[in-house]
Amino acid sequence: MKITTHTPDLLIIEDRPWLIGLAMTGFTLFIVVAGIATWAAGNPVKGVFILFLAALAGGGGFWAFVRRSQAVFHRPEGWVELRSRTVTGPRRVRHRLSEIDGALVEAYSDSHRVVLNIPGGESKGRHPITPVYTSGSHHAAIAATINDWLKAGA
Repeated sequence: MKITTHTPDLLIIEDRPWLIGLAMTGFTLFIVVAGIATWAAGNPVKGVFILFLAALAGGGGFWAFVRRSQAVFHRPEGWVELRSRTVTGPRRVRHRLSEIDGALVEAYSDSHRVVLNIPGGESKGRHPITPVYTSGSHHAAIAATINDWLKAGA
């Protein structure tokens, strides 16, 4: 996750999971090659089964874990939009900046994620910028940047 735009009117935080996408693709290709090799070695039923596993595990893993996430804070119009894109398409959720209490870091074991806290109203609750928890030490800095940006406009 990184900050791609930081101006007084616009803050964009983006997460592009290139590494996990490449890992899932490599994993899937490895299983596909094993399935084709098994088929070519004279065992077509086992080869088709391995290819089916490749499609199921690789495709399912890619769908579940590879998702581009973006948080766009737009001060002139007073909204924040949480965007995500998966292989099945885009998703957008918009909240008013005035509803946001601040950004927090949630932890699960040794992994973290940044969430927006909305204490009341229609959107009450914690809204994660990324749906998955990741490792690294950048989460606190991103939450602090969001909070500073929100305070600067108050």
